[in-house]
Amino acid sequence: MIWAVFLPFILAVFIPFFDKWRQRIHTGFIVTVAPILIFIYFARFIGTNFEPITRSYSWIPSLDINLVFHLDGLSLLFVLLISGIGALVAFYSIYYLDKSEQLGHFYVYFLLFMGSMLGVVLSDNVFVLYSFWEFTSLSSFLLIGFWNFKKESRYGALKSMLITVFGGLSLLGALVFMTILTDTTSIQEMISQHQLILNSEYFPIILTLLLLGAFTKSAQFPFHIWLPDAMEAPTPVSAYLHSATMVKAGIYLIARYSPMMSSNDWFFIIVSSVGIVTLCWGSYMAVRQTDLKGILAFSTISQLGMIMSMLGFGTKVAVFAAVFHILNHATFKGSLFMVAGIVDHETGTRDIRKLGGLMTFLPITATLALFGTFSMAGVPLPFLNGFYSKELFFDATLHLDEIANMGLVGFVKATLPYLAVFGSIFTFVYSMYFFFGTFRGKAHLDSLPKKPHEAPIGMLISPIVLVLGVIVIGLFPNMVNEPFIAHAASAIKGMEVEKHVSFWHGPLYPPLIMSITVLVFGTVLYLARKQWAPAYRFIPGVLSMNKVYDGAVDRLETYSTSITKGYMNGSLGRYVRLVLSAILIVTFAFMAVTGGFTMDFSNLAPLSLPEILVAITMVIAAVATILTNNRITAILILGVVGYGLSMLFVLFRAPDLALTQLIIETVTVALFLLVFYHLPKLRKKEEATSTRVLNLIISIGFGALMTMIAISSHSSKWFDSISSYFLEKSHSLGGGDNVVNVILVDFRGLDTLFEIVVLGIAAMAIYGLIKLPGKKEDN
Repeated sequence: MIWAVFLPFILAVFIPFFDKWRQRIHTGFIVTVAPILIFIYFARFIGTNFEPITRSYSWIPSLDINLVFHLDGLSLLFVLLISGIGALVAFYSIYYLDKSEQLGHFYVYFLLFMGSMLGVVLSDNVFVLYSFWEFTSLSSFLLIGFWNFKKESRYGALKSMLITVFGGLSLLGALVFMTILTDTTSIQEMISQHQLILNSEYFPIILTLLLLGAFTKSAQFPFHIWLPDAMEAPTPVSAYLHSATMVKAGIYLIARYSPMMSSNDWFFIIVSSVGIVTLCWGSYMAVRQTDLKGILAFSTISQLGMIMSMLGFGTKVAVFAAVFHILNHATFKGSLFMVAGIVDHETGTRDIRKLGGLMTFLPITATLALFGTFSMAGVPLPFLNGFYSKELFFDATLHLDEIANMGLVGFVKATLPYLAVFGSIFTFVYSMYFFFGTFRGKAHLDSLPKKPHEAPIGMLISPIVLVLGVIVIGLFPNMVNEPFIAHAASAIKGMEVEKHVSFWHGPLYPPLIMSITVLVFGTVLYLARKQWAPAYRFIPGVLSMNKVYDGAVDRLETYSTSITKGYMNGSLGRYVRLVLSAILIVTFAFMAVTGGFTMDFSNLAPLSLPEILVAITMVIAAVATILTNNRITAILILGVVGYGLSMLFVLFRAPDLALTQLIIETVTVALFLLVFYHLPKLRKKEEATSTRVLNLIISIGFGALMTMIAISSHSSKWFDSISSYFLEKSHSLGGGDNVVNVILVDFRGLDTLFEIVVLGIAAMAIYGLIKLPGKKEDN
């Protein structure tokens, strides 16, 4: 299993070499092979008898951080979406991106992102999951900002990374809390101890931090603002990030932790409310957009809200519907993004105000868009998979009997069906707006940068495959139910979930009545769109979360600049004072709070008169260094401190250290003398009395801190000394009786080797500088 996660990373290393051959074979063909192999490998697990599989590989066992990959129904669903749609997107990009583009960079970013997503959905170790989680933010930043020459691309990439990384740090806090409470880094073991977390006084903090991580990644209101700006990425990136990967990571996180938290009322209230508000707001704002990818961006926000709300419900019907819609959304949304890319590629614009009547010129593309948009709208037709999951969504809002009907919970339960219909009405409107505004009506050929014509077959293959998925799942929904969807739903719910999917339940079936209501009101609103469009002047009007984000970033930059200018004034003395003060305060406070200062003088050897005299000489020399007004004198006096240390080594019977110190001190003093001889005479700057007092306090405090740490480290015996091991094994393992030599040559042979290498490199550098010919002065 590990090879599947790291195959994209390994292939990414070789992409720069393959990219040199792109005139013979397009790099995209090589890249497409990786997700196809991964998809084939995992597709063999689809079946009614599938059982979870766990594979563990040692990484940092001392910290309980190992590469543990867990494959169950939920992770299998996401792995197949990541690899399957990844293969289609990679193939689509071959025909979408021009060969003049930096294809090597694109495919490296693409593979890094794919591997990161696979790591997220397969990792069972929370810290490995977090590592992959943040790597998805980094790689998506590179993908969104691929066209870095465009200001909009840079803005969108930075915006997405700032918001998602903020959520990632919140997620890390939740994972650390849960790890401490359960004493495990395994997600599955945490779930088995869910009562320990639910009953903890820290549960509100854990829930808040976890949901922040999920909401920011899955573009839930009010963190949705990064997703529309991410549309500046090339269309293959948009199709991949917003149909099967990036935005689904937050969905996956909530789904994975649902068995642990779904029984909590606040989980239901927050997740359901945020999800249903995101559905309504995203669908309402989608109708306002004029860019095809902008429409799809807000439609993605609304669809993610719908899935999130169902996970918040937590009932069997809702969980099954959520999983089913994850699959359905990936098929129709992936195809629609590719359709938008084809329209842009063949007409030169995505502005729907300039489009229209393209069915005549792009008949195949229009047909694909027809199936995709009508499935997304939930039109009740038996060959559209979107209708089934939309109807299950309505059914889930009506059957929340497992949840207590009281207080705020009861209010949320009562409003959910109405908000679901409201959001779905606008979903229908923007779906019709996308299709009919682009492919029907009068063509505006004069306003198009390019004369439209049908896309090449290579660009059509990927959306055709996805639309066939829409149709096949619509015609045979139970074909993917028992061997596939039911396993994923069971993994989320923590128990077996079975649901038979059928198109017809009778004319008075409440969800069908809700669907017909959506169809009727949606048609009216679409036809009267121009009449009610002025409503956007009032809602949202001038209010915008983008303004909040931009204002926050601007203020952050302004304040950080002013703070930086406050201490970065070019004064080396100030820099040293700040650094030492920070070390002094933080270290002293931490050591004092944790009881790190341990003073035990009982096992110290008595001091002799020679040792005391040498120490006093070193102190006098150190103080004299400060008082002297001549650089050469200061260097010579400072050398007394170094040679005094060598004398202490001799008195403490460490001749090897004494010789080393003598050599280093001699070379250092000689080098300093050579360099400082050519500098101008020392002119001490007159400083204020307060500055001198501050310097004295910092110096004494820092020296005292280092002394206390040295004594405490000698007095504290947290671990058994390794010296006895060296004494016992020096002769038998190292073949020598000089323990110090055996340690340096045998036990720490590699350390010594690299130290010698470093010294050798330094010696060659110094020799090169000495031999470097100087510039001859003009006569």
